Amino acid sequence: MDHKVEEEKVDQTLSWREKIAVEEHEKLSPRLVYEIIRRDGAEELDRPTAALIFSGIAAGLVISFSFVFKAIIASYLPTDAIWTDLITNIGYTIGFLIAILGHMQLFTENTITTVVPLFKPFTFDKLRAVGRLWGIVILCNVIGTGLASLFFLTTHLFTPGIDQALDELAHHVGSFSATQNMLKGIMSGLLIAALVWMLPSVSNKFLLIFFMTYLIGLGDFTHVVVGSTEMSYLVWQGEASINKYLFTFLIPTTIGNIIGGTGVFTLLIYGQVTEELEQQDHR
Repeated sequence: MDHKVEEEKVDQTLSWREKIAVEEHEKLSPRLVYEIIRRDGAEELDRPTAALIFSGIAAGLVISFSFVFKAIIASYLPTDAIWTDLITNIGYTIGFLIAILGHMQLFTENTITTVVPLFKPFTFDKLRAVGRLWGIVILCNVIGTGLASLFFLTTHLFTPGIDQALDELAHHVGSFSATQNMLKGIMSGLLIAALVWMLPSVSNKFLLIFFMTYLIGLGDFTHVVVGSTEMSYLVWQGEASINKYLFTFLIPTTIGNIIGGTGVFTLLIYGQVTEELEQQDHR
């Protein structure tokens, strides 16, 4: 018996309350998740430049809370305990929670969201639109993180213990080589892309964002926007040069995030649903 005919017969035996309960618990198919992200991405590509600029700067500012609250928690914990990172990385999630739940323009989200509508159908106009959005968002994210780190350094906002923890975190990120930043960035890009892919299917978005970004912090993976806060903190102090910021951190980490988010995850997901999309087009 055809599966659809069988489902229709079963469906007729259910009351309307039971049908609602089934629909509420029914998981989204990969094709439907793909379509949700595709529509979101198409809307993002059409956003005015001014909106992208303000949203990108705002995301850069608030993502700095990941740097700050990780340092604040670290300042209260022993530095030599093996369990310290398990606690401090709770603070790492804060900036992501604000930026993602606040629908702000975070570059790493766009490595999947705006790429999904690019392929169906592919056009050079779409490619230019993706390039425009990526360029604006990464630049504005970096501006936001630079302003945030300058504020932290010049306002005497924190206690000496927190300032010391901020310094230690920034120097830790600054110790990575370009190759390390790129490889760690691939892992971070994969996890962020997986987060974006799972968001439409879950009811508790807070918990999902918290868990996935906690893993990024715990794995010591490099995220171009959070890391930009930490590296610009060193630049303002004179502890790192602009060349090191650009060529050791920013460019390699951005490439890694793109490889992980777009080159691996998004293309694999597209391969997963492409046959279903073609079947739908032929109906």
